[in-house]
Amino acid sequence: MFAGIDEVDWASMEHAYGPADDVPGLLQGLASADPAERESALDGMYGAVHHQGDVYACTLACIPFLFELVADPGIQDRGCVVELLTSIGGIDLDEDDEDDLDEDEMEGAANYAMAAAAVTAGAGVFFELIADEDPGVRLAAPLALATLHSHPVKVLALLRERLPVESDDEVRLALVEAAGRVALRHRPLAGQAADWLSRLAAEAYAPGLRLAALAQLARCAPDALPGDVVRVVSGLLRELRSRPGRPDPHPVEAVGGDTASLERTSAPTLLGQLRALSAEESAGRSAPWAADLLRTLHVGLDDRVEDRTALLTDQLCSPDPWQRIDAVRMSSGLIRAWRGSYEGLVRLVGVQLADPEPRLAEAASHVLEELFCLAAPAADALAERVAGDPGGWVKEWASGPPGLGSAVKALARLGDARVLPALAAALERPEVPHDVGFAIGYLGDTAAPLAGVLRRRLGEVGLDEGAYDRASPLLGGLTALRAGEAAPEVLRVLRGAPEYRGEWLRTAALRALSSFGPAAGCAVPELRMLIRRPGTAAATEAAEALWAVDGDAGAVLPVLIEGLGADQVHDCRAAASALGGLGRLAAVAAPRLRALLTHDELWLRVDAAIALWEVTGRTGESVPVLLAAWEKNRHVRVRVAECLARMGVAGAGPDAAQVLRAELLSVRRHNAMDGGYGSHDTYEDEKLLALCRRALLGNTGEGTTS
Repeated sequence: MFAGIDEVDWASMEHAYGPADDVPGLLQGLASADPAERESALDGMYGAVHHQGDVYACTLACIPFLFELVADPGIQDRGCVVELLTSIGGIDLDEDDEDDLDEDEMEGAANYAMAAAAVTAGAGVFFELIADEDPGVRLAAPLALATLHSHPVKVLALLRERLPVESDDEVRLALVEAAGRVALRHRPLAGQAADWLSRLAAEAYAPGLRLAALAQLARCAPDALPGDVVRVVSGLLRELRSRPGRPDPHPVEAVGGDTASLERTSAPTLLGQLRALSAEESAGRSAPWAADLLRTLHVGLDDRVEDRTALLTDQLCSPDPWQRIDAVRMSSGLIRAWRGSYEGLVRLVGVQLADPEPRLAEAASHVLEELFCLAAPAADALAERVAGDPGGWVKEWASGPPGLGSAVKALARLGDARVLPALAAALERPEVPHDVGFAIGYLGDTAAPLAGVLRRRLGEVGLDEGAYDRASPLLGGLTALRAGEAAPEVLRVLRGAPEYRGEWLRTAALRALSSFGPAAGCAVPELRMLIRRPGTAAATEAAEALWAVDGDAGAVLPVLIEGLGADQVHDCRAAASALGGLGRLAAVAAPRLRALLTHDELWLRVDAAIALWEVTGRTGESVPVLLAAWEKNRHVRVRVAECLARMGVAGAGPDAAQVLRAELLSVRRHNAMDGGYGSHDTYEDEKLLALCRRALLGNTGEGTTS
């Protein structure tokens, strides 16, 4: 084995962590009889040679030797090597992606193409492996064939032939998944695959296999799903939960190895940690693979929000806590990506907070934390959870400052006064949680009783290198409460900010003083000193605060106009927004703002357009800029909608009204992303919808300009 491995000039190549002269040792480690050595070698292959999916010259040089490994029945854990080959050769690069590549990325793309060609050329071996004696190999081979083999008709036929004779349940599911992959990669075969999957879903097969068939139908041929898919899937879940649990799970099956290998492995590898997490997640589940099948089904159902909600509602009523844990997590994904009516679903998520299974209650609180106002149906359940679990009010971390518990944050984001005891206790801790200021911000005047302790704790903050970390949550809370009585304490921080993170600390202090308005009159001399360096970020921030506190437009206007020419775009934006706050008193700045409407930076164009309207009262020049930005960058829409809501449709015009109506008709959230999300995505989208409705109703109100 490995004939010619010493003839490869490995030292001339590199992987993610430097010279690739250690690669021969990794390849030989994959063939070791020691499970710890095999795992360490596999971890090295993924960590360095195929780091985060990258393909290097040394990765290409490994391919022939990896094929030697999978073809040798004497090698253990060959399923892992099949998966590695599938990953190396299975990267698709769209033509659209290729158009945007720079020189270095073109080299990487060429490596991907060569890897795909090399692995595809040897993919015939996977035909033989699909009947291998090792179930881990049989588990990995179907997806390898579906992903890499150049004759998909033969692959689909083999999958169908193999299913009746395959005895391992999870391998049977892999055969079905592979059929879905073939249909997705080769659309002319989608109808043929869908016919087979439909028969599997309808005939008297095991519930897991039928569920797998439905999941793949949802991916590749959703129109072929039965009309009563929710009823069918709910019935299959009932059958699955009637099966006994697995007290001794087999976590290695997920990565194509044998249980004995894992039990003897002690190397502290990342791969080992992932396997341990998989084992913990699978323990006690009657069908540990069901969650993945349901996730696949939900992704396939896509915008069928009512069907997905009904299915999750059924899951959340299951007597099986694992099915409910899965449903809680999937509910988060549904609500985060799609707009809909979720009151009943959220209420059921709230019910899980009282469950004795800690992982279920914790999952529910995390979901509710990210829902903000949509968590209202679970408010009482959250309040009970918070009141009954003082130990969960604050979470300590091995590194970094403490933070509020999920249930506390969720209740605070609802503006619910029942969270005040938890926040009051958090403010008395030696180290105040870093996010307590944000929580108070959602409570508004409801949190007024906390102003005294915020002021006291801020007065106790030492102005050393740790001042920003200790003071920023307190300043955030005082800013939200507009607690002008704390102006002396804030002024102390402003004057004594240390060099380390002093700029951040001064910004937080100035925002607090600005929110206090005239109540911060004691800070006026300090603010007048800070505006003496126009064109700097500090001068712009101080000018904005001075305007809020003293109302001296003559003093701040030159500083803010100068700020429009700052080197940093962020500083220009701050100056534009501050000028807008002066309204018609800043009309003299209109030419400078108008010149920024064609700036390269989209966000600056938007801020300048909003400020131009605010200082002139005319919408003609601003609205086209705002609507163009709306179409170009979805993340700017909340900012634009805030302005349009204040203009009202009468001022913004028919084009704006059409854009707002189109947004309200969209089912998908404006900021939904495939493969990622932000913790405030749902909040931002719900805010956008509210602003669109307000603008169309003509209730201009008083919107924010910051």
